[in-house]
Amino acid sequence: MTRTRRARALLVLLAVALPLVGCGADEPAPAAAPSTTVAAPTTTAAPTTPPAPQPVAPLTGLPVAAVDPRPALAVKIENPPVARPQAGLTEADMVWEQLVEGGTSRLVAVYQSRVPASIGPVRSTRPMDPAITAPLHGLFATSGGQLPYLQAVTAAGLQLFSFDAGDAGFARRGPRSAPHNVYLDPAPLYAAADPAHQAPPAAQFGYAPTAGTQTTVVAGAPTGRLDLRLSPEAVPSWTWNPVARVWERAEGADPAYAADGVRVAATNVVVLRVEVVETGALDPAGNHVPETLLSGRGGEAVVATGGRTATVTWSKGGDADPVVLTAADGSPVLLAPGTTWVELVPTGSGSVAAVP
Repeated sequence: MTRTRRARALLVLLAVALPLVGCGADEPAPAAAPSTTVAAPTTTAAPTTPPAPQPVAPLTGLPVAAVDPRPALAVKIENPPVARPQAGLTEADMVWEQLVEGGTSRLVAVYQSRVPASIGPVRSTRPMDPAITAPLHGLFATSGGQLPYLQAVTAAGLQLFSFDAGDAGFARRGPRSAPHNVYLDPAPLYAAADPAHQAPPAAQFGYAPTAGTQTTVVAGAPTGRLDLRLSPEAVPSWTWNPVARVWERAEGADPAYAADGVRVAATNVVVLRVEVVETGALDPAGNHVPETLLSGRGGEAVVATGGRTATVTWSKGGDADPVVLTAADGSPVLLAPGTTWVELVPTGSGSVAAVP
């Protein structure tokens, strides 16, 4: 082989060997380039605001779009046969029935969620009215009354309006004769409410949040009629109407109607067994004026709701404290949302009978 050919062969061998330098068996293969992973952005759900609770009327527990800012108005209404049918009775949120002189009864009708154009016949106040109405801290309307009773109303924190004092809103109108013809237009009283008596009242009773949780449903007995006796002259009764789902009132054997022809009815009837004492005072006719003792007292009660009744207990602190109803198991009594009549039945002369 010539020198020239040997040189060319050497160049060929070098060209083949050079790419293998650094790639021996003991050398690791070049690492692959690291891959870049982009994590998906995390998303957090926007916080949700719980819906605001449904507002309810303070004296009925019924849902409303908004609570009316007006105060409660308590009106003293008479209830002997000569006064019936009364005006504005079916619009009341609450009605209290009390025994007065002569064995007749009078009513304290309380308005807040609805206010009729006319209420009456309006009569004079009695010594138990402050204990009934003071927890409302609102307006009180009466035809008049003995000075100590009127002073007790204002001392209990209520704003007093009286026909005898010449306050606007009261007027006599037919067809009845005096004193059974005083009627009230509530609008002037609301317009005259002072700054201390313009707020809505606090709830006076507890109401079941859902159907079927009323105390009478949980721990009551089926009842078709509730017969009451406040005196020989005052014997109201309440009959359950399962279609309308209300208790319908009767005065003795006569169904009770308001002046507008609407049947007097209530969602709840609360019967308090109370002590009634003589005050020593006399009315203009010479009858002894009784007083129902409420403040600082308590006793047995019967609650009628939803066609059932339950025996519970009641208690009341001072005049400004509402009546507290307690079930047999110690839990608060829950009524059905709606209108309520409170019957003050004497423990001595009165009686209560729940008829299945």
